[in-house]
Parts: sequence; C-alpha cells; structure tokens
Amino acid sequence: MNRLLAATAFLLLCACARQEPTPAPVTPPPPVTEAAPAPVAAPPTALNETEQATHSQESGDAEAEHTPGDASLEQMAGAPPATPLPPGKWQPGVNYKLLVPAQPTSVAPGKVELLEVFWLACPHCYALEPFLQGWLKKKPGYVEFVRVPVIWQSMHRSHAHLYYTLEVLGRPDLIAAVFSDIAQQHVNLTSPDEDESLKLQQKWASAHGVSADEFAKAYNSFSVNTDMRRAEELTNRYHVQGVPFIVVNGKYTTDVAQAGGEAQLIDLISDLSAAEHGH
Repeated sequence: MNRLLAATAFLLLCACARQEPTPAPVTPPPPVTEAAPAPVAAPPTALNETEQATHSQESGDAEAEHTPGDASLEQMAGAPPATPLPPGKWQPGVNYKLLVPAQPTSVAPGKVELLEVFWLACPHCYALEPFLQGWLKKKPGYVEFVRVPVIWQSMHRSHAHLYYTLEVLGRPDLIAAVFSDIAQQHVNLTSPDEDESLKLQQKWASAHGVSADEFAKAYNSFSVNTDMRRAEELTNRYHVQGVPFIVVNGKYTTDVAQAGGEAQLIDLISDLSAAEHGH
C-alpha cells in the first residue's frame, strides 16, 4: 500500500493531467477518457492560475471545443514505422511508447523533430524548463526543437494565444518571463472573456516593453491564428492527456513520469533522437 501511494504521488508531481477540474478534491478525481468528456463549470475566479493548476491537475476535458475527425492517429498518413531501442535501460511500453502509425513531422529531411506539448501555467512544465533549456544549448545539430502549447479548455487556449503572439513579436525572452511570472508571481493573464484576456496580456506586455498596439497587431495576425489551429490539431492528433508531453520524430512519446524524472527524460530523448538519426 505504501508503495502504491508513493507511486501515485510521483505521477501527480510529474505531469499536468487532462481530467475533470475539481476545485478542492479530498480524493484524486476519477480518470477521464476522451470518449466521454464531462462538461464542467470554469474554475472559480478567486483562484489564480497556479492555484487552478494545482487544484485541477491542469485538466482539459471541460471543453471539447473542436476535435477534427481527420486528426486521429489512425487516420493520418503515417511516416516510416517506429522500432524499439535496442535492449538496455529504456523499455518500450514503460519508459516510452511507440506511435502506431508513425506521424509526419514538420522538419526538413535528415532532421529529427523533438516536439514538446506544454502549458505556460503548468508547474511541471516550468520544472522541466531548465533541463530542456540546458539540453537545447548542447543538442546535436540534427535535432530540431518544436514547441506546441496544449489546447484543452479556454484557459489553455488563451495561454496558447499569448505564446504564439510573443513568438510573432520575436521575443523569446518574454516567453521565459511569462513562464516565470505565472509560476513565481502568480500573475493572471487569462479570463473566460477573450477581450478581457487580451487586455490582461496587453497590460503585461506593456510592462515588458511591448506597446499595446504592437501586441494587438501580432495577437490578431494570420500567423498566430494559423499556429493556434495547428496547436489544437496536434493536441487532438496525439491524444494529449497530460503535459509536458514529448514526441520524438513522430514515432515515440514519453514524459517525465515514464522516464523516471526530468534528468532521465533528457537522457531518453537524447537516445531516441540519436537512434532516429542512425547513431
């Protein structure tokens, strides 16, 4: 029993799961399947974003806003099939899973795509961030890192909109800043009302040197709208149930819990990437 409780606690600490929000759970909420999403009310406005994440375990089934019928793994045109790593410290089905069928990637031939699905208000994504950033500074040249914000509910959609707006503005420093401000300062940058979310984000951006007009122009740009549609499609295509969620070259998925920790996850994605490149 003690081992079971310890294992459960470890999994809860390792990922922000997609499940029904429960403001003050006494016991862990039951798992939610994609086949039966349960509509629920928006989290109480009295809670800040980090508190909402802690109480709800960053759940996303409250709004099944759009699930394209052609976005399932089974219906997508596949890439060459995945094969397990040679026997060793990583076990398929335990430390990582093989995608069947393998999915096409968005990188050039000869490159290996490392895709992270994340959420700006997820404390577990924030905990992984220094490990990822350290690895990205020394990663092999054949690895191309692609980051996609998860889109489950309106709150996640609002954060995704902010992320892509900062990308269009060419301000990666502000992406790091918003991660930190939400996690450390409990800054609120979303609202159930989209116009109010925009105002909150403009105010935050203005405090970081971006004018409200400049921010709004990027926010409403064609590029951001296109990226938002793609993020939603990828969230559905990969059936993302928790973040941070890693996909290596459209063939393997893994996360912190499966790998055994943040440092182990970095080792695992390095090995999977090398195997995909023929090393």
